Amino acid sequence: MTKLVIFDLDGTLCNSIADLGHACNHALQAFQFPVHAMDEYPRMVGNGINRLIERALPVKEQSLPEDERAALVQQLRTCFIAHYDAHCCDFTQPYEGIQEVLAACKQNHILMAVATNKYQAAAERIVRHFFPNRFNLIHGEQEGVPRKPDPESVRRIMAALHAEPEQTVFVGDSLVDIQTAGNAGLSVIACSWGFCPRQKLENAQPNYLIDDPLALVPLLIG
Repeated sequence: MTKLVIFDLDGTLCNSIADLGHACNHALQAFQFPVHAMDEYPRMVGNGINRLIERALPVKEQSLPEDERAALVQQLRTCFIAHYDAHCCDFTQPYEGIQEVLAACKQNHILMAVATNKYQAAAERIVRHFFPNRFNLIHGEQEGVPRKPDPESVRRIMAALHAEPEQTVFVGDSLVDIQTAGNAGLSVIACSWGFCPRQKLENAQPNYLIDDPLALVPLLIG
């Protein structure tokens, strides 16, 4: 019996790529770097804001010495966050069927949490905006806590909600999520509607690979 479901956020619960892309382009433009088309951004996300910005930089800047590159990324991050904080819900929307999945979990007394590499303040704002009173815990990027695929965030969630690995299922749309679940000893349901190509997810051999959010209900509730 599932006691706890841990969801990734971007690409799993919500399609947030446009708001992420616009914020990154805003930061790039502020520093007079070339911007990217929205359809380029799915391959850049999944490892936190710093890695998104680094991947979006021109090749010349990506090749800077590590300390110079890190300082540049931090400058762009400040610009990114100022824009994203004001616009993170402009185009972002839950995937069709997700609200019904969360309602079914709630009705069946299954605990729900979010584990995301998005910084904490934005994760909380988006989750509380679109999914009020649904989640027991939201764990975003936090200082001193390694990002997924390190399992620390997932372990903290399970400890806080008193759930054992065999009672917990991880739901995500990326290879990072599949690796995170494996590192934490959890079963994982991979979602093909997010930002990672289906074949890559299949090659990673998750416990389940589904194409429709409503397919989560029988897997989580039985």
